[in-house]
Amino acid sequence: MNIRITSATLIDNQHNLNGQEVCIRIKDGKIDAIEPQLDAQDGETVIHHKNLKVSSGWFDSSVNLGEPGHEERETLANGLQVAARSGFTSIAAQPTTVPVIDNNSSVRYLRDRAAQHAVDLFPIGALTQGASGIDLAELYDMHQGGAVAFGDYQQGVDNPNLLKLALQYVQGFGGLVLAFPQSKQLVGKGIVNEGIPATNLGLKGIPALAESLQIARDLHVLEYTGGKLHIPTISTKAAVALIGEAKTKGLDVTCSVAIAHLVFTDEALSEFDTRYKLMPPLRAEEDRQALIAGLKDGTIDMVCSDHDPIDIENKKLEFDHAMYGTIAQEVTYKALLSLVSEEKAVRLLTAARERFTGEKSTITAGKPANLTFFSTEGTSVYTKDHIFSKSKNSAFLGQQLPGTVHGIIANNQWINA
Repeated sequence: MNIRITSATLIDNQHNLNGQEVCIRIKDGKIDAIEPQLDAQDGETVIHHKNLKVSSGWFDSSVNLGEPGHEERETLANGLQVAARSGFTSIAAQPTTVPVIDNNSSVRYLRDRAAQHAVDLFPIGALTQGASGIDLAELYDMHQGGAVAFGDYQQGVDNPNLLKLALQYVQGFGGLVLAFPQSKQLVGKGIVNEGIPATNLGLKGIPALAESLQIARDLHVLEYTGGKLHIPTISTKAAVALIGEAKTKGLDVTCSVAIAHLVFTDEALSEFDTRYKLMPPLRAEEDRQALIAGLKDGTIDMVCSDHDPIDIENKKLEFDHAMYGTIAQEVTYKALLSLVSEEKAVRLLTAARERFTGEKSTITAGKPANLTFFSTEGTSVYTKDHIFSKSKNSAFLGQQLPGTVHGIIANNQWINA
């Protein structure tokens, strides 16, 4: 595959050509040259779009794939294609399959099934056996199989000693522990944010305290043990403050926020629309504003889609019985672009690579090409016609969003969005 990208503005604050128009030549999957101008060569394909931007490939740190076990929601092959058309060259796949990804063979299964695709799939192994929260899973064996982190999706670590043991154990191989920020005891039977909308709708609330208390405890454990901790999909103002304080202490902690929590609040629940039934729950406007401020000041390290395809049989139900989750990969870049600058958006969409894999995002001659192509131009209303996923449970339908994703180049493949 020989490709020449022309007149593309480079968005990479680590590169000396950042913000400049460049041409990039790719030969056999590697970057051959990156210069302000490159002469044409015979037999090469040219990529050119008006106002084209190029960056290192984006990395989504929280994606749910239905396969194995829930292929009616999403297949692995289609899920990877969704990621590519959304601008992501890499995804971290949650262990929410049937059976749960909690051993070496299940990790290898996912890696092998995705091996030939342009998009790299990095499995997240369950922290505990069967994601039951009781006994640690085979963390080192999963690491050997290719797991990049360990966590029980949308389940806080109930037992602080279990978290202590996990953080101590993974230090032997540089592992990353994910601790979902929620106290099961404080959640109780709550299903939405505790606040005026919940009261008006007669729905049981989940207090912000359920998140902040869990984070405070987990950070105390981290301070005691050392190790690497990632707190996924935070949703509250207090969480931003706690994590910011921990970083000033020098703790090795990162966090993410899901794109939906940057766009919507619990006011969206007014019609009992289950598309907005998410976990963690959508919070109040002051929380949303604090999350955006956390992006801008660097407290929040990355933005993820928290993409969660749910079939209509489990989503279009009475609110109490509907499953949590929204698909969001297709809109993550566009929705983020409406909140921060393009350069900040790129940093937030690429930061997970180094944290989860230890590899730095780089656009350098001689290195494999791992690139995302996009534009900040134009706006469009997101409709079902834009959904690539098998499931259609999107909270973003009807939203007017800026920007365009043009495609990716990775693993010697070019996928045009």
